[in-house]
Amino acid sequence: MNQSGAVAITGLGCISTLGHDVRTNWAALSKGLSGIGELEGFANSGLRIHKAAQVRHYTPTDHFAPADPALLDRHSQFAVIAAREAAADAGLSEGDLGDAAAVIGTGCGGKETDEQTYQRLYLDHKPRVHPFTIPRGMPSAAASQVSMQLGVRGPAFSVSSACASTNHAIAQATMMIRSGMVDIAISGGTDAPFTYGLLKAWEAIRVLSTDTCRPFSIDRDGMVLGEGAGMVILESMEHASRRGARIYAELAGLGMSADAAHITDPSSDGAARAMRYALADARAKPEQITYVNAHGTGTIQNDPSETKAIRQVFGGHADDLLVSSTKSIHGHALGASGGIELIATVLSLRHGIITPTANFTEPGEGCSLNYVPNLPVSLDYHMALSNSFGFGGLNSVLAIRAAG
Repeated sequence: MNQSGAVAITGLGCISTLGHDVRTNWAALSKGLSGIGELEGFANSGLRIHKAAQVRHYTPTDHFAPADPALLDRHSQFAVIAAREAAADAGLSEGDLGDAAAVIGTGCGGKETDEQTYQRLYLDHKPRVHPFTIPRGMPSAAASQVSMQLGVRGPAFSVSSACASTNHAIAQATMMIRSGMVDIAISGGTDAPFTYGLLKAWEAIRVLSTDTCRPFSIDRDGMVLGEGAGMVILESMEHASRRGARIYAELAGLGMSADAAHITDPSSDGAARAMRYALADARAKPEQITYVNAHGTGTIQNDPSETKAIRQVFGGHADDLLVSSTKSIHGHALGASGGIELIATVLSLRHGIITPTANFTEPGEGCSLNYVPNLPVSLDYHMALSNSFGFGGLNSVLAIRAAG
């Protein structure tokens, strides 16, 4: 039983456009070095999208046995890679995870598998598809693969709430630990959206940048799609202390809300409620927060709405906050973004470095906060929020407190 209710973050794992592990991701994040580049793999496709934050130099057999990739969609591969790193970072082996939980967020699921299937049926006119099409592509595939590969025999399932998927998954895992259901959970998010069909769908909704991701800037013109996975090991504070684990930070508060308004146009009121709930759950006052890792997509709609929400919650203290969007560095990895951003926030707290908003020019209309433009800030601080807001008005915010 988790007597104190406190939840520790003891392991980190990440793969993104910035690199295939936490070390390389943090090296770029801490300096504000963007991984956004030219879209690869879609030459002569007629796509209007030219910029992307893809996982580059990736060969599945560098991470898996030769036969395994045929059974794992790309998003599941990323989830397993990040989960393995997080478990190893926490000093946990397969024998330690038998009673653990695995709660994995994804916004898209197995789109690579869907695309390959449709191509086989409708372009190649084949009468059959791969016999593992369903288990590869199902939304719960990543949770199943993490469970099987790491020997997790406790509760294992996926959560899907668009771009808030990771934070909702981590919130669910945290509540399970608080309740005493489990002592350890692997949680985070994963997505791999680079398929022709999905890119055409994103083109149609007209929120993608033609240039680069410039959150909160006057000349921003949309987000840049990314991919990857971010996973953390969560433990009850008692369990982590008992085994002498390194504690990166405390997962101190959870806040969730729904706008109940518009499917794509965000509500500042809904975002503000989620932030207030996270502060209340952490038993923290607004003045105790120094840094907000913003949802910060770089779209015309999100950035002023999120700024307004932050001002609603923090009042006069908003002018003292440091707010940045790391999506300017690693792109918008959809359901995986919250995991990558949580890791960025945890390491920011641990190392006393506020990650900047890259590509910043000058503030846009309605964007009136300190967005840590272009260069990191060195600062020892105690608490942060990490915001994730998804299409459909689905909001989830995590409050992080420095260890010790």
